[in-house]
Amino acid sequence: MQIENLHDWKLSPKEGSALQKRLAGRVKRQPLPESIGLIAGADMAFSRRHERFFATVIVLTFPGLEVVEQVSAWMRPTFPYVPGLLTFREGPVLVKTFSKLKSRPDVVVFDGQGIAHPRRLGLAAHMGLWLKVPTVGCAKSRLIGEHRQPGRKKGHTARLMDGGEKIGEVLRTRDGVKPVYISPGHLADFKTSTRLVLRCCTKYRLPEPTRLADIEVARYKRETLQKL
Repeated sequence: MQIENLHDWKLSPKEGSALQKRLAGRVKRQPLPESIGLIAGADMAFSRRHERFFATVIVLTFPGLEVVEQVSAWMRPTFPYVPGLLTFREGPVLVKTFSKLKSRPDVVVFDGQGIAHPRRLGLAAHMGLWLKVPTVGCAKSRLIGEHRQPGRKKGHTARLMDGGEKIGEVLRTRDGVKPVYISPGHLADFKTSTRLVLRCCTKYRLPEPTRLADIEVARYKRETLQKL
């Protein structure tokens, strides 16, 4: 997958925050493509002891959700840990990993936030600008915002609000289990992002693209560290 350079990753936290504010204005809100043939899931792992980030991207058919490609990579972080600026730590290895793909997914789902971010540029939104493909954030926990609890049945939702602004959907993906937090990234909107994630949830709480990526990045991390 060919990726054009969007910006330098070697910035100070102050510069990173300012860049997020500028880039947020470039994030486009629109429905996901009506025809999706390939969907990708991306996830990360970190070894504090070895100071290494690991990333895995898995591409699946849609709606069949059969794996067609899988790539992984690792890098050392070059940016300090600063809440709200985590993409500057994780982004470089994600770009490296996506550049290994032979296929080009129609949509990418990230285990992280889209616009549900203090400066409206979470991981999914930021990476969407880098990749120039529609992206969706599906996080296991809330970063910001307030919401009521959605109904207990699969498919029930509640609005995630920050002040008077809607920034995501809280989605129940299985009856009676903890919900996930959906927020559109780039070239996506609330309705189609939520619908897509729900269609990708088969037997589990998490959508298959990120669930499989989570399993595989843990395996890749373990096998890579064993070789050190």
